[in-house]
Amino acid sequence: MANQKSETALVKKVKDIANVMAAAGVGFTDYITQLTYILFLKMDAEKEELGLGNSIPDGYKWKDVADLSGQDLVDKYEAILKDLSEENGLIGTIFTRATNKIDRPVMLKEVFKMVASENWYMMEGDLKGAIYERILEENGQDRKSGAGQYFTPRALIQAIIEVVDPKIDETVADPCCGTGGFLLAAFEHMKNQSKDIEKQAFLKNNALFGADNTALVVTLASMNLFLHDIGVNKSPIAYQDSLIDTSDKMYKVVLTNPPFGTRPQGSVEVYANRPEFVKTSDNQVNFLQHIMSIVKTGGRVGVVLPDSVLTDQGATAKVREKLLKDYNLHTILRLPTGIFYANGVKTNVLFFDKGEETKDIWVYDYRTGIKHTMATKPMVRSDLDEFVSCYCSGHQQDRKPTYSEENPNGRWRRFTAEEVKKADTLDFKWLDLEEKDERTVQEVLDDMQAESDGIAEAVAKLKELLGGVDL
Repeated sequence: MANQKSETALVKKVKDIANVMAAAGVGFTDYITQLTYILFLKMDAEKEELGLGNSIPDGYKWKDVADLSGQDLVDKYEAILKDLSEENGLIGTIFTRATNKIDRPVMLKEVFKMVASENWYMMEGDLKGAIYERILEENGQDRKSGAGQYFTPRALIQAIIEVVDPKIDETVADPCCGTGGFLLAAFEHMKNQSKDIEKQAFLKNNALFGADNTALVVTLASMNLFLHDIGVNKSPIAYQDSLIDTSDKMYKVVLTNPPFGTRPQGSVEVYANRPEFVKTSDNQVNFLQHIMSIVKTGGRVGVVLPDSVLTDQGATAKVREKLLKDYNLHTILRLPTGIFYANGVKTNVLFFDKGEETKDIWVYDYRTGIKHTMATKPMVRSDLDEFVSCYCSGHQQDRKPTYSEENPNGRWRRFTAEEVKKADTLDFKWLDLEEKDERTVQEVLDDMQAESDGIAEAVAKLKELLGGVDL
């Protein structure tokens, strides 16, 4: 109970300062990033005081900056960020492309004061990690910050982890890891499977791998795992563009929620680096191909993908054909809208194994007739209890459909190999439930505003691409 109070109190403190920062024009994402840098400086100092060594070189430590104020504080802090971003190993990963986004001395001093008021290093990993996770979740739910695109609902992650069931001696990868939610949940799932010292060391130092091509995300993910005592010497998170990665590393389990849409203009063309891929500009299709290429034979995958991967023709259909031929796509979980930052995006979780052809596909429809909103009715783990039970992880031969002629609205249905071969797409639907819009007026207004903001942002980007001409 004391831990819960400490967690709640610290999260409140972080949020209170965030409100002050917001009033001064500092966004939550920028604040959280600076908090991460400063928190690492403080924890390294605490570790050194305890005689446990340190990671940060002389001249760049907490003691070199914490007592400063005014412009001296800003100047020294920015010099520290610049030089630490050029370090190797864990330091270089935490401070990837680090820059100061809080240039008002009084605001920056507030963050230093908050961090200085606690002893973080000796706080147990579960507590300090939980605090950071709570902060990331708050940030992910802030639509204005744009950080939601890096955050997958933890309830969904937990259900995916439970059914894929990674083992303590297996490798687990997330090639577009966001803030590290899948990797952290996998670690929590695996860590109690054995007390063997070697297996525990493998789990903390070698089992996990994550990558992202956004510096901010690499920082947040690295710190998230570090605070859970994972990768304390070398972060398992890499700053890289997975789609042009040509390494030969492969993994037993892949769990991920890749970015959707088209590849950003100016990015290296995927096909130029990966000529074995079916050529497409769709991020989600390229990520599916990448995932298929890095999972070991006999390995397992759980990946969130939009409906278009199941329905589109052309290049997407070719990739889908390869998936069905060389992999066993045994399960599809249809997800409702309202659980991610983007409005109206229809998604699924595809579960497949490498090494066998797809035959039967089992589909669980958690979309038809289901309504969630991130603000007032977020998805919780218990919402997926029936799916997890129906999945029969580890004993899939015991699966039994809840759909039948007597119960046509059962959400769990098996489509036979013959039905799969005859189908033009994998967008299986059968439920005939009346869908009601149960949103409040405020939720409707919020959704309309979010859509309006999205349109305005798209127009601004289009103007920029067209050289500022009026549209």
